[in-house]
Amino acid sequence: MSFSLLDFFTHPILRGPTWGTLFLCLSSSLMGVILLLQRRPLLSEALSHTMWPGILLALFFPIPIALGGILFALLGYFSISFLEKKKVPSDTALAFSLASFFGLGVTLASALQIQKPKAYQEVQHLLLGQAAILDDKALVVPALLTLAIVLLLLFRFRSIQLLLFDPAFARCSGLARKPLELALLALLLLSLLSGIRSVGVLLLSGIAIAPAIAARQFTNRLQTLFLLAALFGALSGLFGIWLSVWGTTVLSCSGSLPTGPTVIAVGGTIALLSLLFAPKRGWLFRFFRIAFFRLKCIEENVLKTLWKQGTLSFSTLKKTHCIPFLRYILWRLQSAGWVEKEAKGLVYRLSPDGVQKAASIVRLHRLWELYLTSSLGLGKEKVHGSAEEMEHILTPELEKELTHHLSHPEVDPHDQQIPSPRRL
Repeated sequence: MSFSLLDFFTHPILRGPTWGTLFLCLSSSLMGVILLLQRRPLLSEALSHTMWPGILLALFFPIPIALGGILFALLGYFSISFLEKKKVPSDTALAFSLASFFGLGVTLASALQIQKPKAYQEVQHLLLGQAAILDDKALVVPALLTLAIVLLLLFRFRSIQLLLFDPAFARCSGLARKPLELALLALLLLSLLSGIRSVGVLLLSGIAIAPAIAARQFTNRLQTLFLLAALFGALSGLFGIWLSVWGTTVLSCSGSLPTGPTVIAVGGTIALLSLLFAPKRGWLFRFFRIAFFRLKCIEENVLKTLWKQGTLSFSTLKKTHCIPFLRYILWRLQSAGWVEKEAKGLVYRLSPDGVQKAASIVRLHRLWELYLTSSLGLGKEKVHGSAEEMEHILTPELEKELTHHLSHPEVDPHDQQIPSPRRL
């Protein structure tokens, strides 16, 4: 059986899981942004696991499962805070609380399996989630929770921004920090609790953090970060539901594809693709930028060598610059019009434009050496290494500032002539 996109939102069987997962992903991803900016992304992981013994313990007594989960999540949160106040590293406190509470949960599950096997079977789906059991009545809580988070972000955005980025100033400015922090904590706990039925205890933190990580690769603005995280969270939920339904249809004879893991898998894939291909922060683009910068540095070093030593053969250049792709470098310099190759043999020299280019690099090198010795008091024998690095990144604006600051110098600390500031 095939379903259209509209069927996922309207079909009696599909609309409950679809809307429920969508609300869960929206609320969790928005709270995940706050956790990420607080540098506590693993807090959702720890709190979701600390809920597990509370849920199981509630089955031994006549109390609601939600109440047991919230109480133990609060207990886990206060235990983490207590350990952090005692100078225990944050990651250690999180790991200790997570392992301790989840270990207690495993012990309670073993006891529950013996004493109440039917209840044990019913509660097992909370580990990995079972979105298929969501109906229209189960949508009320996640929908109201998502609405509450959105309204809080809209009406207290500036306060939240101040609390996230400058908590010291927030304390001094008279901001009502405690009510806001309690509200954020309450919404976090409720989002975790409401997501247990859809995604499960073991996977819940993934849907909170993965969209926030993906969104962070594309923006530095908080408003855009929240919007992108919500978008990526919604896409994770929708594509996860679709993948689950498609997989279940294909595997109808041999099994099914659970919704919780598929939602997490889609969210993780979006995060991974963002980490790889985001224009400014993506690992792939960063790799190419770094490789291009290193190539530029090698080219400028070759130009400096030819400027200082004149016409050189390829073998001499090969000895001076021990790089495996020198021919390619020289070809690029020839294509740029900075290096000329003599008709006879592998002999290279600078073109008139190349002389100007190389002289500008040497000028930046010697200006920086002079700045380090005259303004910072470093010995002239210690400045060459720093100048070798800075000559490749000094901009024309910084060159102008250095020249003015040093009163238009003519020689460097080694009494070598500083080339004039002529440019191509």
